Amino acid sequence: MIILAGNTYGQIEGPGSDKIKNDQVTRTYLDLLLNVVSTNFNYGKSNNSLADYKKSTFGAQVGASFQAGITPKVSLVSELYFIMKGGELHANNPLTTNKTTLRFYALELPVLARFHFGKFYANAGPSIAYNLYGTRKMEGSTKALSFNNSSEAFKRVDAGIQMGAGYRFKVKQKSVVLDVRYTYGLTNISNEQEMYNRYLNISLHFSKPWKTNPFEKIKKS
Repeated sequence: MIILAGNTYGQIEGPGSDKIKNDQVTRTYLDLLLNVVSTNFNYGKSNNSLADYKKSTFGAQVGASFQAGITPKVSLVSELYFIMKGGELHANNPLTTNKTTLRFYALELPVLARFHFGKFYANAGPSIAYNLYGTRKMEGSTKALSFNNSSEAFKRVDAGIQMGAGYRFKVKQKSVVLDVRYTYGLTNISNEQEMYNRYLNISLHFSKPWKTNPFEKIKKS
């Protein structure tokens, strides 16, 4: 995709290319992420039987997002943030019987291709997360989760796909992005039963234009 986008940029360069370059520079931003996210689990084959017992949990998302313009219509977005994920099951559920709350504290790194349509955009790409720590709360007692090969343990590495759309607008001359994104976890993070991180996240990004575009440097070299 990046090669095709670069070829397109080369073809449209010519008279008026300075304007295109200026537009491309405006596609390069550093966004600060500070959000409250609502997350839950998908339990695979058991998800339907657990649907009435599932409840989302709220956590923090803190980090940064860097958008680098490849062409005026295409950007590459890389992000790195700390995120709190989890889910809750009400009492008398078929899986744990008791009320159970799981929480994961992870670092996540998505890399997305972003396509611009005026102030709107759509993006998608792979994401990988590393679970730093986790807890299980049951019957008023909270215990740390294990990350090893035992049957009751969990996996540290969690891969998935992120996809969504957004809208960039101005608030008192500040650039703000409303981003709606769905995370589709591909990794079964539990050794005991099926459990995937899958959730919808709506967030606000506060953007700062970036003076230099890394793809411009590559093109010049």
